[in-house]
Amino acid sequence: MRLIVMKTILFLIIPIVIGFSDSLAQPAEIISDNGKLKIKLDLTRGGAISYVSLSGSDENLVNIYDEGRYIQQSYYAGKRLDRKSEGQSQYWSPWPWNPIQVGDYYRNRAKILDYKQNEETLYVKCIPMLWDMNNVPAEAVIEQWTFLDGSSIKVHNKLTCSRTDTIYGENIPNDQELPAVYPISKLKNLFTYSGRKPFSNEPVENPKVVNLSSGFWGRYNSVTEHWMAFTDNNKWGIGIYNPNCTNFLAGMSGEPGGDAFAKSTSYIAPVKVEALNKNSVYEYDYYIIVGSVEGIRTKVYQLHNIQSDH
Repeated sequence: MRLIVMKTILFLIIPIVIGFSDSLAQPAEIISDNGKLKIKLDLTRGGAISYVSLSGSDENLVNIYDEGRYIQQSYYAGKRLDRKSEGQSQYWSPWPWNPIQVGDYYRNRAKILDYKQNEETLYVKCIPMLWDMNNVPAEAVIEQWTFLDGSSIKVHNKLTCSRTDTIYGENIPNDQELPAVYPISKLKNLFTYSGRKPFSNEPVENPKVVNLSSGFWGRYNSVTEHWMAFTDNNKWGIGIYNPNCTNFLAGMSGEPGGDAFAKSTSYIAPVKVEALNKNSVYEYDYYIIVGSVEGIRTKVYQLHNIQSDH
């Protein structure tokens, strides 16, 4: 895949560390606040993004009901296998190799290998868990670099595989969630642009939100401006931009109106088909943008223009 070259963005972050896990050496979470946005990375769950709010607000825009939610890395490789005899969940069988940053379906959590925080970057490194299996660490390492920039968040993700298995097979294409994003279901209105004149300020679209009870999330296969957003009725919310993706999954599970701890949730994932093999290294960038639909789109245009210039 084409990897976007990262640029250092200088800004003021107020680093905060609160709460401690069982180990006195490792905090439970690391927090940054740049005066516009506040974010938290949960070190008890692989360092995934567990909290995004406006600075000074206590309303978390991220659903964290279980280990499958959050804003996190999730990858798929190989063929789907029935491993129920080895502890695989009956609800997730058959299933491919699926390392996930937070933890598995049984709520066993990823192990942090390293974390760092400075004025520019939040960095985490973990051993992910296989989602469908019971307490089986994946033979892989996940890394994440997170940068605050005004009302947006730039994230660089990296997966390094070191698999020794012989059961899943090689060179098998799978849809990759880049990344998996779970906004709160209070943000119930979906916006995007999928027309033939991207980046020309044509009217945004408000597609119907597909409920997971229909059998699967909604599929949107020509998102020509590379972003989707869930908002409240005032058209304010959270957008996801991945410049390498024109295919997206999006939808809602349950009923709208829920908060960060509700069973109901919204969902967005930029998607790209990739074959991840036993020694693959995979990296990509994406952006989280908080604001009005107009503000989200304006930021996407700015980022697109920067990338086009290079």
